[in-house]
Amino acid sequence: MELIQIEPVRKAPTPKPEWLKARAPVGENYHDLKRLARSLNLHTVCESAHCPNIGECWQHKTATFMMLGNLCTRRCGFCAVPKGRPEPIDYDEPRRVAEAVAILGLQHAVITSVNRDDDLVGGARAFAMVIDEIRRQAPGCQVEVLIPDFQGNPEAIRVVVDARPEVLNHNTESVPRLYRVVRSGARYERTLRLLEYAKELNPSGITKSGVMVGLGEETSELLEVFRDLAAVHCDILTIGQYLRPSKDHLPMARLYTPKEFADLKTEALKMGFRHVESGPLVRSSYHAHEQAASTGLRVLA
Repeated sequence: MELIQIEPVRKAPTPKPEWLKARAPVGENYHDLKRLARSLNLHTVCESAHCPNIGECWQHKTATFMMLGNLCTRRCGFCAVPKGRPEPIDYDEPRRVAEAVAILGLQHAVITSVNRDDDLVGGARAFAMVIDEIRRQAPGCQVEVLIPDFQGNPEAIRVVVDARPEVLNHNTESVPRLYRVVRSGARYERTLRLLEYAKELNPSGITKSGVMVGLGEETSELLEVFRDLAAVHCDILTIGQYLRPSKDHLPMARLYTPKEFADLKTEALKMGFRHVESGPLVRSSYHAHEQAASTGLRVLA
């Protein structure tokens, strides 16, 4: 009997729709920023989280610096940031971040971090330090911090709020039903309480949160999350498409169309947010300076 080898049919990858195509990272500014981050031993969430907007943002000398190392103590199903046991907190890092901000001449700096559940208050102190350092080294630069939940620790949250960042951001990420698989170690109620507590501590401060879509949520669930965020007086809401970083991460349930993003924005604005950024490639820090300006925040002279 003659054996016939059957070649497996390889499924051609489905091309991305036009609205999901991002600019490739090229250009002098991109390479300059990369060299600067390496020379100061700094991490950016743009690289660690595989952000699709890195080409556009870095070409415009906009980057989100990620403090407290490059290893996260949580294993969220959507996130590409490396996981593991981190090194001790480097309290010189805030000075180096501020130095990079000053060298770049930024008017609006966005600072985030990995989760450091091993030292909640220590992580908060690093945020307070970087805010103070940026004010010292880059006077007039607005500071936006994208903070972890600090496990709801009131002291840690107070340390950051007392440093008076212009914008305090903490992402909601998903709907309550999906929290267990999307946000390992997080609690939906804890996220809402953090944003509420930040407003209680500094009523004039701007708060912000972000939500991903495409993880299997229903529209009604999203709208309920928007209502919950509006109820705790969150000022800025960002809505973006979840894109699977690798096969080891949560699968994407579906792609939302630009019209669906526009509809979500319309519904959210009805709830009282001062600004809503909604689109396929929107990420928490995408056009952050424009989002802040839309609330009336102005760059200092």
